[in-house]
Amino acid sequence: MSDRAFAFIFSVLVIVACLGACGWLLVSGQAATVDGLFLMLYCGLVALAFALYVMFLIHRALESLAPAPPAKPAKASPAAQKPVLASAEPSE
Repeated sequence: MSDRAFAFIFSVLVIVACLGACGWLLVSGQAATVDGLFLMLYCGLVALAFALYVMFLIHRALESLAPAPPAKPAKASPAAQKPVLASAEPSE
């Protein structure tokens, strides 16, 4: 398994665990305490941080699937555009 796949799966598990902890705090009534409020805030921020990372991973994967833009032809240098004289003698 690649490191990106491992990071994606780990991030999704952390998001689910944090949201589950927030749900448990709400269901059990512990969210009404000061400690419970701060724990919910912490779990929400961790879930948000990992969700932003998951969004970044998805956008990077989509960018790698997009076709590359066609290459532009190179411009000729000014020296290459000057005509070359057939003889080196000065004309009279």
